[in-house]
Amino acid sequence: MILDFKELGICGARELKKRGADYGDLFFEKRFTFSAKCEDNRIENVSCGIEIGVGIRYIKNFKTYYGFTNKLTEESIKEVIENLAAASLSEKEVVLDFNVREQRYCQFVNGTDFDVPVEKKIELLLRANEEARSYGDRVKQVTVVLRDSLQEITIVNTNGDIVEDVRPRVVFYTLVVASDGRVLQTGYEPVGHLGDYSLFEEYPPEKVAKLAAERALKMLKAKPAPAGKFTVVISSKAGGTMIHEAVGHGLEADLANQKLSVYSGKVGEQVASELITVIDNGSMPGKYGSSGYDDEGVATQKNVLIENGILKSFMYDLTEAMKSGKFPTGNGRRQSYMHVPIPRMTNTYIAPGETDPEEIIKDTKKGILVVKMGGGQVNTVNGDFIFEVSEGYLIENGEVTEPIRGVSLIGNGPKVLKEIDAVGNDLGFAIGTCGKDGQGVPVSDGLPTIRIPEITVGGTK
Repeated sequence: MILDFKELGICGARELKKRGADYGDLFFEKRFTFSAKCEDNRIENVSCGIEIGVGIRYIKNFKTYYGFTNKLTEESIKEVIENLAAASLSEKEVVLDFNVREQRYCQFVNGTDFDVPVEKKIELLLRANEEARSYGDRVKQVTVVLRDSLQEITIVNTNGDIVEDVRPRVVFYTLVVASDGRVLQTGYEPVGHLGDYSLFEEYPPEKVAKLAAERALKMLKAKPAPAGKFTVVISSKAGGTMIHEAVGHGLEADLANQKLSVYSGKVGEQVASELITVIDNGSMPGKYGSSGYDDEGVATQKNVLIENGILKSFMYDLTEAMKSGKFPTGNGRRQSYMHVPIPRMTNTYIAPGETDPEEIIKDTKKGILVVKMGGGQVNTVNGDFIFEVSEGYLIENGEVTEPIRGVSLIGNGPKVLKEIDAVGNDLGFAIGTCGKDGQGVPVSDGLPTIRIPEITVGGTK
């Protein structure tokens, strides 16, 4: 059930205008959470809770003042606003007409049944643990984690908008550590979506654990990776870590406007191969980074950021849009009511091309196939990056041969985008939590199979 915070919000929005805000809003949040872990064959860290509060934003002359409280009374809200607006008091009466925006969340959510007993949730953890440990003595450690949350929000702003959204999310992952007595390797597999426990109809716990365990065991047999410059094919199964880190953050408007992005001032210019179209879409049904509205009450939408290699737009929240004379794109996101919204990615991906992925591999005489990406770092100012590869293979004479370990990719985002010479007709997504300015938000990143003709590979051989 969506909480009825409308009256408190209307009162607060009027107070914001009364106190001289050019723009302001109130972000009410109620979040139910559950978390549990299975480790060392034991169920641990079972917790659940409710978080409730309101974040209040006061904008004057393009400067943002932010406060929050978990005391949801008219007096507490007025006190926060008074503190925010202390320098610009006005006692005139304010008249605002308020309109409730249409509910959109049902269009994007996979299922709505969250009434799952704790015993059933524990069973999911145990099933994954049992599957992972069935692979024998080389499996030394198994960690399985299940988290869910049901976030209900109400946003009221000084433009007279009232927006409500519901965001149920489930995330599940298995981490396996394997050893043959000499080498230690890990396998990690996460799944999640915007929706309910129907997630496990597509991804049974055994399937998730199997992928993690087999990855760890494969890498035990892997040879040390070569170092040097190689052709690299990145599979659609690898996840979109590269597009998220090396490209996505540089297309967020706050970094671009502060000249902290390699893409600053380049709208209309060619920044990638003609084969490359980059999209951010927060309205994709069931995707982990989706929602009906963003955290400022702007409807999420499909935003084409790069089209056939040409930079078209950045991702805007309301503040950066106001500064730039642009429209917000539904990318204003925040971790909770205690955080100010900032431009963030949602579901970011390279659009599929027309080439069969198998043909891309067959057409590669010598190179490296990346099946799963690990973590990475990027400098948004110049686009330089380094990424780890958690599962990789050699490509020899157009065929995938031996597994290799210790692979890292070192390069420059804009340079790589311009050099990509093949884009597959497939598309795969991976989930994650994106960190920025001390905040974490759920995202998904997608990639078709792509080929980079030459990139530096850091190896162990």
